[in-house]
Amino acid sequence: MLPGRCKNGIIISKVPVIQTGLSGVMQKHFPDHELTVCRAVEELTLLQLRRSDLVIADLTGECHYPRNVCEQYYTLISQYPDIHWVFLVSRAYYSQAVELLISPVSTLLSDVEPIESLVSTIRAGNNNAERVSKALLSPVRSEHQEFGTRSIILTLSERKVLRLLGKGWGINQIATLLKKSNKTISAQKNSAMRRLSIHSNAEMYAWINSTQGARELNLPSVYGDTTEWKTKALREMSHS
Repeated sequence: MLPGRCKNGIIISKVPVIQTGLSGVMQKHFPDHELTVCRAVEELTLLQLRRSDLVIADLTGECHYPRNVCEQYYTLISQYPDIHWVFLVSRAYYSQAVELLISPVSTLLSDVEPIESLVSTIRAGNNNAERVSKALLSPVRSEHQEFGTRSIILTLSERKVLRLLGKGWGINQIATLLKKSNKTISAQKNSAMRRLSIHSNAEMYAWINSTQGARELNLPSVYGDTTEWKTKALREMSHS
């Protein structure tokens, strides 16, 4: 093999922060992969799929037609059996994902599992990875039970930081907008995570993307138009 990157991977997520998080995981643990990042399966080209060894697809958050999405992936799985398909699955997608997406070349992971589970799954490869994670085999311990019964005691500042993180803003951008230091914003994020008994960024984003998180943070849709928020961010920063 030639030195440097020699494999190709695809990340599919509508949420910018999840795109960034998954890209960071891949760059840290699998630097030999050349990555393609897109918002939806419709954006993929045949050439990208033919060249890829791995696809990580984010099936989380609310969805009006989860079966349609799963059927799209079902078709691709049968057409590209050399790819390891890894799906991050939330409760909204659970039943359809189990019905349509379990195959000898796919793995279903719960969206609230730690990053280490994703890393282990990718490292195990197409032939040795578990097909369905243990967390998903117990669907009652999913988003609703994990997050729905927690009393919310976040401060206004903590809510504001989490809300902006959920809209795809970075720590630097939030600090500039709120006229605070990066250290202060990071401390508020970490404080919010402690209050919610959340131990990793992956769990934090899972809570933000949950029904309760979106409601508590006044995020009617975490899958909103990111262009709108980028424009608003630039406008507000220019006036700060």
